[in-house]
Amino acid sequence: MPKDRKRAPSTSDSDSGPEDRNPVKKGKVAGKSTAKPSASSLTESKDPSWHLGKDKHVTVREFRGKTYVDIREYYVDKNTMETKPGKKGIALSCEQYQKLKSLIDEIDHALP
Repeated sequence: MPKDRKRAPSTSDSDSGPEDRNPVKKGKVAGKSTAKPSASSLTESKDPSWHLGKDKHVTVREFRGKTYVDIREYYVDKNTMETKPGKKGIALSCEQYQKLKSLIDEIDHALP
């Protein structure tokens, strides 16, 4: 039986959910990084963050007791002129991030 109700079209291509809103505290992540966290004023929190270019950033943050690697597009709020995280992005759990790291060589070989 078909459904009569239709959903309103989404204006975003993002799959992000509530994990990208209101980060709680800085999380601890094992491993070493060659890049240093940026000292930018993107967020008021002390979460380590790295600039990827243009308006894209990677942040390690904790939300509801779990640590995430958040890759997100930022925007400038026209009212306050503050740089804020946008809807477009993804928050990877530690397990998902480790899986992505293990696939980097295969991804590199698939690139033209």
